[in-house]
Amino acid sequence: MKNLLALLFFLISISFYAQTKVSGKVYDESGEPIPYANVIFGNSSEGTITNEDGKFYLESEENYSAIKISFMGFKAEVIELSQLVSYNLEITLKSDAEALDEVMIYSGKTSKKNNPAIDILRRIWENKRQNGVNKFKYYQYDKYEKLEFDLNTIDSSLINSRVFNGMEFIFNQVDTNQVTGKTYLPIFLNEAVSKVYGNNVNNTEREILLGNKNSGFSDNQTLIQYIKDIYSDYNVYDNYLKFFDKSFVSPLSRTGIDTYNYVLADSTYIGDKYCYNIVYYPRRKGELTFKGDFWVNDTTWAIKEIEMTMNKGANINWVKEVFIEQEFEVLNDSIFLITRDHFMTDFTFQKKEESRGVYGKRTTLFDNYEFNKPKPNKFYRDEREIINDRVYFRDSEFWKKRRLEELNKNEQQVYSMLDTLKTVDAFKRIYSIGTILATNYWEQDGWDFGPVFSTFGYNDVEGLRLRVGGRTYSGQNDKYRLQGFLAYGFKDDKFKYGISGKYLLDQKSRLVVEAGNRRDVEQLGASLTNTSDVLGRSLASSSVLTVGSNASLTNINLSSLAFTFEPFKNFEVRLGSTYRTLKSASDQFSIAYFENEAQTLIEEETRQMEASVILKYMPGRKTSGYGVERYILNDDDYPEIFLNYSKGLTGVLDSDFNYYKLQFYYRQPIQVGGFGKFTSTFEAGKTFGDVSLGLLNVVPGNQTLFSILGTFPLLDFYDFVTDTYASVHVEHNFNGRLFSRIPLLRDLDLREIVSARAVYGSISDSNQALNASFTNPELFAPDQEPYWSYSFGVGNIFRVFRLDFHFRGNYKTLPDARNFGITGAFGFYF
Repeated sequence: MKNLLALLFFLISISFYAQTKVSGKVYDESGEPIPYANVIFGNSSEGTITNEDGKFYLESEENYSAIKISFMGFKAEVIELSQLVSYNLEITLKSDAEALDEVMIYSGKTSKKNNPAIDILRRIWENKRQNGVNKFKYYQYDKYEKLEFDLNTIDSSLINSRVFNGMEFIFNQVDTNQVTGKTYLPIFLNEAVSKVYGNNVNNTEREILLGNKNSGFSDNQTLIQYIKDIYSDYNVYDNYLKFFDKSFVSPLSRTGIDTYNYVLADSTYIGDKYCYNIVYYPRRKGELTFKGDFWVNDTTWAIKEIEMTMNKGANINWVKEVFIEQEFEVLNDSIFLITRDHFMTDFTFQKKEESRGVYGKRTTLFDNYEFNKPKPNKFYRDEREIINDRVYFRDSEFWKKRRLEELNKNEQQVYSMLDTLKTVDAFKRIYSIGTILATNYWEQDGWDFGPVFSTFGYNDVEGLRLRVGGRTYSGQNDKYRLQGFLAYGFKDDKFKYGISGKYLLDQKSRLVVEAGNRRDVEQLGASLTNTSDVLGRSLASSSVLTVGSNASLTNINLSSLAFTFEPFKNFEVRLGSTYRTLKSASDQFSIAYFENEAQTLIEEETRQMEASVILKYMPGRKTSGYGVERYILNDDDYPEIFLNYSKGLTGVLDSDFNYYKLQFYYRQPIQVGGFGKFTSTFEAGKTFGDVSLGLLNVVPGNQTLFSILGTFPLLDFYDFVTDTYASVHVEHNFNGRLFSRIPLLRDLDLREIVSARAVYGSISDSNQALNASFTNPELFAPDQEPYWSYSFGVGNIFRVFRLDFHFRGNYKTLPDARNFGITGAFGFYF
């Protein structure tokens, strides 16, 4: 009886919603699939094209009884639909001899000469700066953005899985995706309304958030980090479109002729504008490209509609499919403005057709364009985030007026469904595991335990090291943060601890006061540039996998007090002071110094008070939140400039040395189009005055088997010690550009990396004479010539591992010099 009622309810629902769904595969007479064939509902303009395998899926809210399939050189076929839902149709198109005589059929690689599609593409290039908002000095418009995550490929095995015990009610919201034809379940929804102001005179743009609403996870930094690439802005007219830290070649790119095949497929009126239809597909497998089609106007050469589907062979992890659709409308008979942008991604662990995953869908609507209403230049430049909690708590009337597209039935219900789901114990367990893997913290009520992956460690001084720690955390926008840890070494039988706190005094200037204290065992010289994190500890201090033994560790007692503020966006000023005591943690290592010129008195411990001013500028950095800690949305994707002036204060709290120190750091990542990412780092510094070994600038070696950023992998700790230095690191990740052209390697999705590094430095005679270390009686600096080494790396091994092969360039005759080495790193990258 229940099944009968369910069936009746289902049929009644169909009659109300009148939804037609159809999928299938198109073949030629020899049984080969036909890619890029047109499939439309009868007597309509609703349609799609088949993919590389000849497959298609089409859906409409209307009730249709037939579909029409056509492709140049073949007779069109009309298929009657006996029911509203028709899946797995197999359709064969017959060749049309007359059509073959009249048109040129492009198969495989198309010609670059005498190709009308490429002639049209050149017209697009000539006019692209004359289309859209670029035609005006000033512009403004309303923007509505809807972001959704859906669990896809819902079937009985998933519904009956023990994982979802107690959560079965969520499957009442299952629907079918209009692009792929797969069933899906909405699990997250975020809406945002904003006003955008642009100034083409000085190329600036400002976006003001007016409202934001989501289904219950607004304060979770994990989710924010996960969706950062979904929010990436792009312009189809650009040569390269950047998604997931990768540069895809745009089908409208000036380099597109060498990357894509173009076919002039059709021409017709869209509204009252005559347009050409261009179909494009990649020339080669394995590259970051798309396939699809676009409609272009015959007079303005502006894009009217465009669809892009990621090439299946693209070297990108965790993403099976990317689908992009943009629509443009005409203003004043000649200007095409974007009105709708739909971006869908299928995230999955496997790229098999039947594999489950998560859809990430972003739909952006644009409306109410206005032009040439200038505002003061300061208005456009002021990118400081406006702090307004009200935007996160807008009432239903606000959203009713501001939404540029109504939510469908399932989207409306996802808010209440998620609120209910968060009360289910099974969901809480799954959510906790995911949070730990993503953030390194185990969330509790008002505080977090972690970092979880730092619980175990090992070094030659402490032996096995156990560590427990935590931090206060009520939400992303907390005004204060307290954190600390307690550690124990089984070999040295000693406890270590650290505690720190910070408080946001003023939100507008981002004035923060922070203080902390740490007593620990640490590997000094793990980086050339000083860190301002009192609890920070390098992997070199407790790595289980090392090259040989390492007892050159130091007991450190560090206290700090600092004020930071941000006079303008992404420019930070830090005024701080530290007091530290340094003493060798092992009887096999010494950082002692002579207390007198006669070198008769030796001091094993260094005590030092230091005041510093640090300036840091990070143009292009994007952050989320406005609490005491903000989360970076585009980590390692912006330049960073760092300048540090430090003054050692002798006599304060028995401080030992009087000196001052200058340090400069500059890192610049560059996306080199479709050739990958180039990153360069330059560091320079000088210490003016005499200091002990513990305060000198040690060239950072690496005795672990892990690849550590900024280190020299073939140097041991304290191989080179300087008081004046300059170093450079360069790395280029080709992202599989070269391997994709080698048949045997193409399918492995490996990525090639080349890197090199060099350092030059010196140490003064007075600092050399001050040194009383019995383990390093003579300090060496790379002052004869710059020390250098180079590396070749293979990344994306099993999608999570990278191997680097290092070769020493010079100084090969130093004692125990390592001329070759291998390091590795784990990481989750797209």
